[in-house]
Amino acid sequence: MVRPNEEVEALLQEYADLIAITGGDPFKARAYEKAARAIGGRPTDVSHLDTAGLKEIPGVGRSIAEKVVEYFRTGKISVVEERRARIPAGVRQLITIPTLGPKKALVLYEDLHISSVGELADAIGAEKLRDLKGFGEKTEENILHGIALMRRAGGRIPLGTAMESAEDIVAGLSRITGCEDCAYAGSLRRMKETVGDIDILVAAARSAPFMDALTELPSTSEVIARGEKKTSVRTVLGVQVDLRVVRPDAWGAGLQYFTGSKGHNIRTRTIAVHLGLKLSEYGLFETDGGKRVASRTEDEVYARLGLPWIPPTLREDRGEIEAGLRGELPEVVTEADIRGDLHTHTDLTDGLASLEDMVAAAAGRGYAYYAVTDHAPDLYMQRMTDEKVLAQRERVRSLDGGQHGMRLLHGTELNIGPEGDVDWPDEFLRGFDIRVASVHSHFNLGRKAMTRRIVRACENPYVNVIGHPTTRLIGKRPGLDADLDEVFAACARTGTALEINAQPDRLDLGDEDILRARDHGAKFAVDTDAHSIPQLACLRYGVGTAQRGWLTPDDVINTWPLRRLRRFLRKDRD
Repeated sequence: MVRPNEEVEALLQEYADLIAITGGDPFKARAYEKAARAIGGRPTDVSHLDTAGLKEIPGVGRSIAEKVVEYFRTGKISVVEERRARIPAGVRQLITIPTLGPKKALVLYEDLHISSVGELADAIGAEKLRDLKGFGEKTEENILHGIALMRRAGGRIPLGTAMESAEDIVAGLSRITGCEDCAYAGSLRRMKETVGDIDILVAAARSAPFMDALTELPSTSEVIARGEKKTSVRTVLGVQVDLRVVRPDAWGAGLQYFTGSKGHNIRTRTIAVHLGLKLSEYGLFETDGGKRVASRTEDEVYARLGLPWIPPTLREDRGEIEAGLRGELPEVVTEADIRGDLHTHTDLTDGLASLEDMVAAAAGRGYAYYAVTDHAPDLYMQRMTDEKVLAQRERVRSLDGGQHGMRLLHGTELNIGPEGDVDWPDEFLRGFDIRVASVHSHFNLGRKAMTRRIVRACENPYVNVIGHPTTRLIGKRPGLDADLDEVFAACARTGTALEINAQPDRLDLGDEDILRARDHGAKFAVDTDAHSIPQLACLRYGVGTAQRGWLTPDDVINTWPLRRLRRFLRKDRD
């Protein structure tokens, strides 16, 4: 189930978009955006708060608080319904196109009467947009690219959204009498960045109670098909969930089969054939006679095939079978290996929680160390100053190793300018413990200039980590056009780590880029880029992505002891 906070966040953000589409007050739209972020990032459930309690959340005034109370009382917000009624659904869909914002969507609707993605694509093909103010050939190219991104995503949903739904369903089904095992499988278990549907597997002697329970869950909006062995439903989020019930003695074979990938399963079945066996979701059987030789656990299925157990995140037919047969399968990094988060924000810039609250939450996760890296001044809307960051440093030093026993690093997230320059001179940068540098603007430089820009940042003796290196937003914004192999080589040469940003809409670097960067000898930092306390828990998505890139703890700098990490952060400046 989606958290009530996230329901409200989505609704308030939609209202902000609707205000912008209808040409409303931009300051009012920004106020609703700010309130949406504040409520979405709140660690505690807001559905139990009254108007006074909601007003205590930064950015939430009386008017917004009353609308939130109305939503929890009635299931809707009347002013949002009124705004929706004024705009065709197709126009509302236009603003979901990457690169096309509310203002341009309004112009297209008013001037060209475009009210669907298909109509927009046709209008671009007929070159109808070029005479509109603020549009041109380049704008058309960007919009077409955005439409292509959206269509490629299709019905796929982000990893984080799928995980929340799957874990709620697994928790509900696990409580039913007769359940011996329950887990999600498929691409979700392999931690792919987007998921087409959710596969749930139950081990039980009787299937009917579980099929009934799935169709009756509050999150189920439609029953697609119901059977003895498989039931499919659609959730209120529009996600298809497929439930299969297997006998307990076939649990391991079923889990292996339904986890996939297709390529990985073809390879394991081929090995089985060569051994005179047959592998299916029911077990591993002798071809002659049909005797079942393995099925209860994944471990025994793989062992009978002459393989070690292979982590689900590696099961993509990218060499894991060969590595397993040679005894060279990597011991991939796990969440338990992570000793600290090296990229986080507080309410000093665009975070939602105070320094003290973020530190306490990080300590609660059992970290040995933790870095605070608020934005630097070149991201001007954050209004950072030398005085503010130095005052924060004093507060960090006073909390370092305090009641939580956790060591604190004072850092910053720098902005990589178009020429590869970063905020603050060397003398000022020297005072930070860690410096993350990221691209936040000028995304459309040419390939050569973009590559030179990032390489120059790597060569800066005070830049330790390149944050969200490609800047992609999954399904919304493509990655930068740069020679990434040159960037990866520069990171390896200069001792600059590449971030694996754990935010589910980023997962940047992605797994395929990680594999290439690893071949260059680069090191990595798995960070959350958390702007609120709940986002600290996104670490697992970054770890899953790191595993898909075959990374071991030695590849990831924030698994290292603090002393080794500090040596790396010096970049041989001494």
